[in-house]
Amino acid sequence: MIRYALACSQKHSFDSWFQSADAFDKLRAAGMTTCPICGDADVNKTIMAPRVSTARTKSEEPENKSAPAEHGPLSGPASAAEQMVGELKKQLKEKSEYVGEGFAAEARKIHDGEAPDRSIYGEARLDEAKKLVDDGVPVVPLPFAHKSKVN
Repeated sequence: MIRYALACSQKHSFDSWFQSADAFDKLRAAGMTTCPICGDADVNKTIMAPRVSTARTKSEEPENKSAPAEHGPLSGPASAAEQMVGELKKQLKEKSEYVGEGFAAEARKIHDGEAPDRSIYGEARLDEAKKLVDDGVPVVPLPFAHKSKVN
């Protein structure tokens, strides 16, 4: 996994994780990278500092009580955009049905009237998602993974 600092053409900055550098390039070329703030699909990598671990242990780290606290991975949302994504995730869980890896098939059945009309979410391969979009099935990628897909 690789984390990129990104920005859209409207100058909104955000971070996102990708399976690899090649995966980012493929998703960007397919128009599947969008700004979580404005939805702009013109998203590019920005300059970022690498994250390097040192051999120092915590006891050797200098203690600086006056430094501002940084948001760690277990802290609350760091921005308004993260708060909106959190609220979206909460509402999605409350008002939609998780269908897992059968998302593409179930979305197509709903679209074709073969299954009851309802809100669903789940996983789909890139080629499955593209085919749904090409066929006019209304789908949108979500800015987060289902809990079963997170380490």
